[in-house]
Amino acid sequence: MSKSPALREIDDLMDELELLLKRGDTVAALSDAGINVSLAIVAANGLRAYFAGKKAEAAEDLTIVGEEIFARLRGHDADLPS
Repeated sequence: MSKSPALREIDDLMDELELLLKRGDTVAALSDAGINVSLAIVAANGLRAYFAGKKAEAAEDLTIVGEEIFARLRGHDADLPS
């Protein structure tokens, strides 16, 4: 079964996002903003898995990202949502 044009477009966008996240200038800009690019890539992979219907893989990747972000927030004494 072939993918619909909309799903192919999502695949293309996710490919573009992955390439963008790996570009040096993007890495620098996100790092300057306090964003961990490795975590952003894992989050993007989780989103890609979800769009592909791979819900268990998506849940694993997105859980890892969420837990790591919370751990980093706690490590920096930042305010956590209640």
